Amino acid sequence: MTAITNHMPTAELQALDAAHHMHPFTHNNELEQKGARIITRAKGVTLTDSEGNQILDAMGGLWCVNIGYGREELAEVAARQMRELPFYNTFFQTTHVPVIALSAKLAELAPGDLNHVFYASSGSEANDTNIRMVRTYWDEMGRPERKVIISRKNAYHGSSVGSGSLGGMSGMHAQGGMPIPDIHHIDQPYWYGEGGDRDPEEFGLARARQLEEKIEELGAHRVAAFIAEPIQGAGGVIIPPASYWPEIQRICEKYGVLLIADEVICGFGRTGNWFGSQTMNIRPDIMTIAKGLSSGYAPIGGSIVSDKIAEVINACEFNHGYTYSGHPVSCAVALENLRILEEEQIVERVAQDTGPYLQEKWQALADHPLVGEARIVGMMGSLALTPHKESRAKFAADAGTAGYICRERCFANNLVMRHVGDRMIISPPLVITKEEIDTLAERAWASLDQAAAKLKDDGLMKAAS
Repeated sequence: MTAITNHMPTAELQALDAAHHMHPFTHNNELEQKGARIITRAKGVTLTDSEGNQILDAMGGLWCVNIGYGREELAEVAARQMRELPFYNTFFQTTHVPVIALSAKLAELAPGDLNHVFYASSGSEANDTNIRMVRTYWDEMGRPERKVIISRKNAYHGSSVGSGSLGGMSGMHAQGGMPIPDIHHIDQPYWYGEGGDRDPEEFGLARARQLEEKIEELGAHRVAAFIAEPIQGAGGVIIPPASYWPEIQRICEKYGVLLIADEVICGFGRTGNWFGSQTMNIRPDIMTIAKGLSSGYAPIGGSIVSDKIAEVINACEFNHGYTYSGHPVSCAVALENLRILEEEQIVERVAQDTGPYLQEKWQALADHPLVGEARIVGMMGSLALTPHKESRAKFAADAGTAGYICRERCFANNLVMRHVGDRMIISPPLVITKEEIDTLAERAWASLDQAAAKLKDDGLMKAAS
């Protein structure tokens, strides 16, 4: 067996990476000049890089390492499954034990009548499935004109052509011919950045009612579904006003529009419940899952589907699927991950103990001169950076300039905290301890101090006119 414990010097690894590896969402030529950060191992909430630095990962990988790094149980389950049945497909009237067991467990955990699972390898693939599934549903119901899916600006639903079209990020739509036809977008419920002087609850209602306006504009007979994240993750941890989701639910039910809750980030304990739909009191027809389903240990995603939709889809031949739909190793790993979450009561701990503690520490960062808002639900939080707290002003510099400076200071302080524009966001492993939360808060404050100092030195602490 070949181990990769001893590695080449960092500079040589960086050069080899730049020569052959094309990174996602990256200007690769710029990265070549800087050199990629090389992570060599991880345990709990801590990463170790090729230089031996110990880094607190406040992003849980990519919103996904819910049970933390280094759980031997998942490695053992994966090895056992690889020896027993490393792969078989679920096409051609065939199944296997891991996919049966995982499907039954997900039906038990999911709210309402969400009792059926169609598998994919990622959230992107699962949302592509959702496009075809809701359109097939309406075809089979004798309503083939119901093809339109409505989403939100600044939403993230994946990066394939279909899922990237569902998302509402202008930078993605600028490349590759997106969005595809019959995908439409309404404004996001982002009160801090777009609410102006309006009351948050009034603003939330107004943004929700844009859905009704768009349905009426396009024709209710043409609208198949509305898709949204319970809390927008990659868009900057946008937590909607309390008035928003009840109104969205009312509108979907009024017009018979299917509701898809994208739980890729919010699912599996992130918000203090098993699913963000429970936290936000949403009753979806389909939930998209991935990331925390396996805590990132193996690629897996899927769509958890209601009885109503499954009854229709199961009555026809749904000509859709992926080679790795229900991969046995991924299913076995996911099932073990769910066992750990459940038996160690990690979701309950987030709701009752460490989540409230993180909330207290996180909201205290709002006292920093550079922070205009500190928002958090469960273990996903954001800080809005501003040159002027009282007016919630944006920076005069290009959006993301201040956020990037702060992110770089976080890295220098051995803290992974991401920036989305000029918002700083976190999504730490759910197993983070109170002592580690203290460290996170201390490093975040120090990074904000250093970022503020650099912004002042560079003449960037100016509000947009």
